[in-house]
Amino acid sequence: MKTEFPARALAERLNAALKEPALAELAVSAEQQKQLIDLLGLLYKWNGAYNLTSVRDPYDMFVRHILDSIAVSPYLHGQNIIDVGTGPGLPGLPLAIIHPDKNFVLLDSLGKRISFIRQAAHQLGLKNVTAVQSRVEAYKPEQGFDTVLSRAFASLADMLSWCHHLPSANGRFVALKGQLTEQELAQIQPPFQRIGTHALAIPGLEAARHVVEIIKE
Repeated sequence: MKTEFPARALAERLNAALKEPALAELAVSAEQQKQLIDLLGLLYKWNGAYNLTSVRDPYDMFVRHILDSIAVSPYLHGQNIIDVGTGPGLPGLPLAIIHPDKNFVLLDSLGKRISFIRQAAHQLGLKNVTAVQSRVEAYKPEQGFDTVLSRAFASLADMLSWCHHLPSANGRFVALKGQLTEQELAQIQPPFQRIGTHALAIPGLEAARHVVEIIKE
């Protein structure tokens, strides 16, 4: 039997996590904190029927899906952002909650994930989210994006190959990775150039997390 979603306990954990050094610079209002927990509650509910994420425990979901998502916030560039291979809207939905001034396109090829994203955006009142069901290679936006975001989507080489058409002239790729190897970083070849690699410290998460920033020259 599925346990009841511990909304109050998770709200307390979120408030405490936002005081940790890794997240302390983020400006997250009380209303946005409530939206983040409400989003997690929706994901927990839908996951039982639609298997949107392999993470089942709500406390693990909180760390891996909410804190892990918002930690990339300082590396967002510009106003128009695409989250490629977003799955059930991660990290795009949490980022859209705390950045209502930015526009987010959430792209995935699976209909059940896109259905969840649209329902969550509707219930949470997010006006800055557009969900698109498409393979990334087939998606042809009218204009390029300031930030092309991916989280555990593919190798860096595959991401750059499949998403090369998505950034604007001044746009950049922001890849969220776990462990990073010199071998994978060496796959970044001209016309692409790595401009930054940042280690993230996610409260409650012992696994390695990195952000890799790449531009197209």
